Amino acid sequence: MAELRPSGAPGPTAPPAPGPTAPPAFASLFPPGLHAIYGECRRLYPDQPNPLQVTAIVKYWLGGPDPLDYVSMYRNVGSPSANIPEHWHYISFGLSDLYGDNRVHEFTGTDGPSGFGFELTFRLKRETGESAPPTWPAELMQGLARYVFQSENTFCSGDHVSWHSPLDNSESRIQHMLLTEDPQMQPVQTPFGVVTFLQIVGVCTEELHSAQQWNGQGILELLRTVPVAGGPWLITDMRRGETIFEIDPHLQQERVDKGIETDGSNLSGVSAKCAWDDLSRPPEDDEDSRSICIGTQPRRLSGKDTEQIRETLRRGLEINSKPVLPPINPQRQNGLAHDRAPSRKDSLESDSSTAIIPHELIRTRQLESVHLKFNQESGALIPLCLRGRLLHGRHFTYKSITGDMAITFVSTGVEGAFATEEHPYAAHGPWLQVRRPFFYSLPSFHRLFLAHPSSSPLATLGGVSLWGWLSPWESAGPPRGLGLDLQSPVRATPLGQGGP
Repeated sequence: MAELRPSGAPGPTAPPAPGPTAPPAFASLFPPGLHAIYGECRRLYPDQPNPLQVTAIVKYWLGGPDPLDYVSMYRNVGSPSANIPEHWHYISFGLSDLYGDNRVHEFTGTDGPSGFGFELTFRLKRETGESAPPTWPAELMQGLARYVFQSENTFCSGDHVSWHSPLDNSESRIQHMLLTEDPQMQPVQTPFGVVTFLQIVGVCTEELHSAQQWNGQGILELLRTVPVAGGPWLITDMRRGETIFEIDPHLQQERVDKGIETDGSNLSGVSAKCAWDDLSRPPEDDEDSRSICIGTQPRRLSGKDTEQIRETLRRGLEINSKPVLPPINPQRQNGLAHDRAPSRKDSLESDSSTAIIPHELIRTRQLESVHLKFNQESGALIPLCLRGRLLHGRHFTYKSITGDMAITFVSTGVEGAFATEEHPYAAHGPWLQVRRPFFYSLPSFHRLFLAHPSSSPLATLGGVSLWGWLSPWESAGPPRGLGLDLQSPVRATPLGQGGP
């Protein structure tokens, strides 16, 4: 639960919010990380020392459900001459380390990121006659914060979030989100590390799909050029009824399609509902890596495999460098962009599960044939994987959200992969790699992913059988999913009929 109050009003667990000029004795009682972020807010809004604030009644570190301690809401007058309308500006407090005493985040020093290294912001167009900011964006930000705390996956500028529902629970077409740097908030050096500010930008489904197929930064730049779709400060208007492609039909072909052809996609992976199974032999025992398949207790990835997959997803954004999968070795990579202290999630997995097998004892297995399973949304991204990633010499990873496993497609240009040209399907524990599937260039194969569910293969293309099935993952509406059987080209024979 949360309550709305002025930030200067006393809260149940925090003192009033002082500004940068607060008396030293009082400032010393105020959480230093919180005080540093307030300083940046005061710089931007000196005339609003006590904005309205949504605060968690029971703080996360006291067992409450909301990771963000506070969300402050400011009124921004914009700049009409620059096509920047008046709007509400929301700023979160809690993804970074506010306290420095390990109650929420582990303190790792002042040189690196504070907590997760960022806070969220959101800019919502102010409606005519609106005297107070709506509070629903605060709950939206809490939802994103819960994802970050539970998964320990951080956000970066250009990332997208598939929400599949109007952000304000209305009938709006704004149902998904992109993230970008806040145009006004500057990075803050706190006593517990650096904090940057990532702004949420509401987008339509068609704009989300274009961001996935091409890249988020490209779509953000297009949104900046269309005043009614965001303008220079990317302000979300929940009443927007047209996509940027409906407003300017030339954008799709002249910018997005050409961008995909030239640049490919910088989306290197997604958290997804997916699974894989080894069809080349039956499971030998309960500890066999096939135990990751649906209907059994999933095996957990080792800590090093998990870290390597995270590095894979991070490095996928570096589209101008040669694609490399981080090597599997006992030493973590150095460097701010690719290294952080072991997380709470990592330590819980290491201490609580006997299913984890030491990384050094898991051997890499070459597989003759595999079966991949995706729900509808995940399967719809396979053309992106093929067209936007593999054709450009890159990699793409599906990380399961229902079990601790992963599927990585790699092209021949990716170094450090354990799948090879000779053995294109290889598994390291519950992590499967598929090396540049030989069907990747078939246009007809791409179109098959739009097919409806069926109880038998929709098509077989040189050893690849594809079907839709009734998936237990879909809880409402017509259940749909995608199944894919892959065999090595040397054994391109028809596979068994029927869905899983």
